[in-house]
Amino acid sequence: MVPILREDWRPWRTPSPLDGRRPGREDLAAAARSQLGRQDVLPYPTDEACTGRLRLLVVGINPGLWTAAVNAPFARPGNRFWPSLHRAGVTPRLVDASRGLARCDERMLAERGVGVVNLVQRATARADELTGDELRTGAQRLIARVRVLRPRLVAVAGVTAFRTAFDRPRAALGAQQAGDIDGWQAQVALWVLPNPSGLNAHETVESLGQWWRRVWAASPT
Repeated sequence: MVPILREDWRPWRTPSPLDGRRPGREDLAAAARSQLGRQDVLPYPTDEACTGRLRLLVVGINPGLWTAAVNAPFARPGNRFWPSLHRAGVTPRLVDASRGLARCDERMLAERGVGVVNLVQRATARADELTGDELRTGAQRLIARVRVLRPRLVAVAGVTAFRTAFDRPRAALGAQQAGDIDGWQAQVALWVLPNPSGLNAHETVESLGQWWRRVWAASPT
């Protein structure tokens, strides 16, 4: 694995357009109307510059409206993503992305080789508003990006969407046999984890943390 960061690294993502405040009703409505998502969280702004620098690539399903409004992943209060990553030791501190991703957290994630992208960029209030065609197109785009990024491990956060996107209706949580996914980079491990949304009543911060602890251990530097 190449060194994660060059000495000349600088933050590159656009700060939240809300200037540090939480989004209100009008901001969420604007995010829905825009049909835009959010920027990826990667060490560098191009996939080519990130080749071989990621220990873990997290793949969300699509941005929620709060996430799109503040340009930060898993930003809505009540989402268990950041608390569970901290519980698992993936991040050394708890990230609060509800007002946007802080520059110090952007750097911390880059230093640890953690990237966050989405299967689908269109923002919706719920992931089940996406069409099957959107998910399948997103899967093909992810496969192509993984060939360039070459992370140690890819973890998709949401088994229901994964089943549709990759045409694997019986897929279960955990490590996947990715060899039968056409075009998948052979040396890149693939896992599926539960959706950390607060709408997923089957999971807690502790149970999600156990999943992320396993993933982190399976993606050694």
